[in-house]
Amino acid sequence: MAIAKQFLKSKPLAKVTFELTAEAVNGAKTVALAGEFNDWDASAQVLKKQKDGSYKTTVELPVGGEYQYRYVLDGTTWTNDGAADKYVASGVSGEGNSVVILWERN
Repeated sequence: MAIAKQFLKSKPLAKVTFELTAEAVNGAKTVALAGEFNDWDASAQVLKKQKDGSYKTTVELPVGGEYQYRYVLDGTTWTNDGAADKYVASGVSGEGNSVVILWERN
């Protein structure tokens, strides 16, 4: 699992690439990214399957904040990102949410 951040020089945005390994997907047929940036819509951002079996997507997010998110496997199983910048309580269940931090430009 990995998160790659590319801060844009011309705009206060970052291209954030979210990736879930084949092992973490555990045989799921679909993987989606749900978070504060898409109103937790499990169908808004579907990850594309890569040749190595991992799943990947890139999202543009405003710099200067922290964004909670989780992956949704096969539309039903919510899972955290092992490569998240930090984790916070979700407030919905006993589980936490993954967080990506975009405070500083590189």
